[in-house]
Amino acid sequence: MPIRTIVWGENVHEQTNKTVATIYPRGMHNCIADALNADPAISATTATLQEPEHGLTAARLAQTDVLVWWGHAAHGDVQDDVVARVADAVWGGMGLIALHSAHFSKIFKKLMGAPCNLSWREAGERERLWLTSRHHPIAAGLPEHFELENEEMYGEPFGVPEPMETVFVSWFQGGEVFRSGLTWRRGAGNVFYFRPGHETYPTYHDANVQLVLKNAVKWAHNPAPRIADPNVAPNRTTENAPEKITERGPSLHVKGQEGFR
Repeated sequence: MPIRTIVWGENVHEQTNKTVATIYPRGMHNCIADALNADPAISATTATLQEPEHGLTAARLAQTDVLVWWGHAAHGDVQDDVVARVADAVWGGMGLIALHSAHFSKIFKKLMGAPCNLSWREAGERERLWLTSRHHPIAAGLPEHFELENEEMYGEPFGVPEPMETVFVSWFQGGEVFRSGLTWRRGAGNVFYFRPGHETYPTYHDANVQLVLKNAVKWAHNPAPRIADPNVAPNRTTENAPEKITERGPSLHVKGQEGFR
């Protein structure tokens, strides 16, 4: 069964900026989805900010293996209840891939528990991405390094928690470096951040970038059954203990009472 993937796009600059509209006439989300659908192991659809519930209903997320997220100008317009719903899905086992300026998205900051800040410069400079984990599945089929002729610069320090793995490090023409491909696990969900993707440049048309995204979807996919409620915190009473025990001392809770949260 193909990996069921949603490519979520803010879909703002494509509607308001002629340069972006020329590079991505059907939107960045459709460009990314088309690239993913070229791989028979992936079945990608799209969702955008403008749709009801941003296209991320509970029923749809329940049928999604991996969510790819791109946002920039309208992070604050994403509804908090949808963010909480997506976080629950990730904790339950759905994969998440955050792209470029999604480092400041509500969902990424919620999962990281950190400011996710960085330095930046929009000068169309060359970016060289180096593989720092050559045999990582996300790097499969890639050369030791590849270049993007025009990109926005992101610079360290990057205000995120220490990752499980660093897959790519970028060097920019102006001299800065940046950890451009990082992995984490949040609950049962795999999370990957990939830096390239400024909207005024044709980054998502690049074959190496497209290969990274295909590999990342496969890596982020957790084939295990989704955890139905990753927030459940049951009161295991003495009667349900694996070994027989006797209650000792006073208790704050009565039998059957849920704990404080």
